[in-house]
Amino acid sequence: MNADLGPEPHHQPAALDHDAAADLARRYGMQQVATRPSLPEYVREIWRYRHLMWSLAKGEVVSQHRDNYLGILWSVINPIMLGVAYYLIFGVLLGLSRDVDNFVAFLTIGLFTFTFISATLTSGSRALLGKVGMMRSLAFPRILLPVVSVISEFVSNIPAFLVLVAIALLSGEPITWEWLLFPVALLVVVVMGLGLAMLVSRLVHAVRDLTNLVPLVVRLMRYVSGVFFSIDARFGDLDGVPDWVGAALAYQPVAVSLTMVRETLMEGFPLQWQTWAFAGGWALLLFGAGFIVFWRGEGTYGRA
Repeated sequence: MNADLGPEPHHQPAALDHDAAADLARRYGMQQVATRPSLPEYVREIWRYRHLMWSLAKGEVVSQHRDNYLGILWSVINPIMLGVAYYLIFGVLLGLSRDVDNFVAFLTIGLFTFTFISATLTSGSRALLGKVGMMRSLAFPRILLPVVSVISEFVSNIPAFLVLVAIALLSGEPITWEWLLFPVALLVVVVMGLGLAMLVSRLVHAVRDLTNLVPLVVRLMRYVSGVFFSIDARFGDLDGVPDWVGAALAYQPVAVSLTMVRETLMEGFPLQWQTWAFAGGWALLLFGAGFIVFWRGEGTYGRA
């Protein structure tokens, strides 16, 4: 009688070598995740996922204002209320309105534009940290996340920028051909915001503690970028202050961006090629640096 030896043992298939595994992956359209593609391939992937980018941006805009009765109107109400407070403190109490003709337009342009720039820094710093689950479950260029944060912030601020044009008109600014450059100036600011968001998102992902410094940086930039005072008037005539200090403050990225927007809507700020050259140069430099720095970290985002 034959003894019952039980089921026959299962034999494990032989392991594939590297070349065979790679050929099998190519045959079934599989690719390795969490890797950094070449720069040209990375650009092609971004274009391939452009529809996902727009869908995510629309979702971000809706979620930002979902719990508010007034919704997107808060993007107009908040800067206006802050502008009234700044006008009373800096314009009336401290007398800074004497430095600039049409201080109302000067202040609101600076405040509305800076609000968007600061929002790109703040949302960009959280772009990767809040999407860890998404990055671990889906394959897409991670750079879409900071780009989506900037696009959603810009869309949310479109009503505020339209109100800004109305404020300039109501405060006595004449309509000139320079007003046609207002959208161009906003485009430059958006490109700069994209670069800043990509840089800060990569830095914060590498060192989480940097999230605590972002509000401090935003607050510091507010007080040194001429949001509510004229840099030329404040630093131009101070004894003992070198000229390069005022020039450095006036031509740093945020300050020169505010001046550029003011030159499109305010008669007291005539167009100057230096302003646009520096603003455009900063925008391209920050965008290029942010893109390269973020791309070099592709493949590390979302890991434990």
